[in-house]
Amino acid sequence: MDEVAAAVADPVRRAILEMLRDDARLSAGQIAERFAISRPAVSRHLRVLRESGLVRDELVGRQRFYVLDASRLAPLTRWLAGFTRPTGWAHHLDALETEVHRTRRERRAEHPEENTA
Repeated sequence: MDEVAAAVADPVRRAILEMLRDDARLSAGQIAERFAISRPAVSRHLRVLRESGLVRDELVGRQRFYVLDASRLAPLTRWLAGFTRPTGWAHHLDALETEVHRTRRERRAEHPEENTA
């Protein structure tokens, strides 16, 4: 997870991940032409993403194509989710679940003879 977090910490690498999310498969040249930085710099960013497992590469002739592997983000996503509270529908559904459990508990307490089978 640390390697993935370090990889997504850089804004250029996040932009590359977004490109691959949107376009599915891009060559190194197609990625590099979208940045104002040198091709070797883009290659270094791609290497970091590849080593972290966030992208896979395949060589087709003389071109190297990159594809996103978003499954490597799952552990980081789960960890980050622990810092957020449910909002919107998730919050309301959690509250409903709590109320249902409370009501069941109260009914069992009021009618203990029904709970002995």
